Amino acid sequence: MSAIRLCITDPSLRAAGLIMALQGAIVCSFGPYFSTLAVNSFGFGDRGYAVLLALSSIFAVSSSVIGGIRADQTANRRRVTLTAISAMVAGTFLMAVMPGPFVFALVMAILIPISSATFGQVFALARLAATRHPEAERDGIMAVIRALFAAPFVVVLPLWSLAFASGAPVTAIFPVGLLMSGAMLLTVVRLWPSDGHGLWQDRPSGLSFRAALAEMGRIGIAARVVALGAVTGASTVYIAIISLVMVAEIGRSTADVALYVGLVAGLEVPFMLALPRLVRGMNRPALILAGAALYGVHVALLPVLAESALVWALVLPAAIGGAVTLTVPIAYLQDLLADRPGAGASLMAVQRLAGDVIAALCFAVGTALAGYGLVTTLGVAVSMAGALALWLADRKP
Repeated sequence: MSAIRLCITDPSLRAAGLIMALQGAIVCSFGPYFSTLAVNSFGFGDRGYAVLLALSSIFAVSSSVIGGIRADQTANRRRVTLTAISAMVAGTFLMAVMPGPFVFALVMAILIPISSATFGQVFALARLAATRHPEAERDGIMAVIRALFAAPFVVVLPLWSLAFASGAPVTAIFPVGLLMSGAMLLTVVRLWPSDGHGLWQDRPSGLSFRAALAEMGRIGIAARVVALGAVTGASTVYIAIISLVMVAEIGRSTADVALYVGLVAGLEVPFMLALPRLVRGMNRPALILAGAALYGVHVALLPVLAESALVWALVLPAAIGGAVTLTVPIAYLQDLLADRPGAGASLMAVQRLAGDVIAALCFAVGTALAGYGLVTTLGVAVSMAGALALWLADRKP
């Protein structure tokens, strides 16, 4: 039975997929407009936005790690997820009924980031549920769940563009977000298996918080997480420079930027779904290295070809490479802590933070010394170095 069919017929995987799709819709609704709301609508300015962004990252990673460890300690994954989603419901409700600068800061810097712990817990649920199915299908199951997070980006962002073009205020994302987060909460209440009643073995870890944190911080694990962060940092560089290159430097329209990003995101989904069958049995670090190389072609050539019609050919290596570097690391990270599905899944948040920091350094150094071309060169070089280090570390004698 294919991974897609398993995700439809298995009740626990179906719940994980629905929650993930709703979370993807919320993330793509809020992410692009966080900066403009902070700077223009609520008067925080560039420095204030930078502070909110830093706080948001700290709370997102902290809640993911703490939630993952706590879920492993108690095996109460449903309860942890309900707590995380409740923070999202509370935040969107506050902004829907009493928007203001203080409430905005509270919601965007603390409450919504806390809800990001849901991401790791959904993957922990999917991993546990997947143990009931053939081992050959498990990577495919994870790819399907990840694709369901990406799919809303193709549909929801164009809908918001139409809504804003029709005169809807940007703050409309909050009441709509309240409806979607309420649907997430209802899905967990109705469909997520009660703690201790899943059709798989899930025992409390017995580790103290300090011991669990020390386990995650072991040099072999931490180094691999940072290496993966370097790999995915190239995608952060791409998002950071695409509008600056295409619009500010070349003079293309913002519609071209939206079309390019939309094509990449849209093509990633089918490649994510097809990938597990195409590469079944292949070595994961070697796959990540190949994916990083393909994605690097797209990032490195973007400033070079931005003015040419050939730039549209780059969406293909971008989508294939992105499908690999966004999906294969999920199972890889979870296998680093195979007996701790919650902590293993929370490593994704740490990896994402490492990637963001690395991308920010590439941007700062590149723009200080030369320009956006150097930024992309540095991003690709660091990404390839991370992928190569991972391959060398896991190479069998």
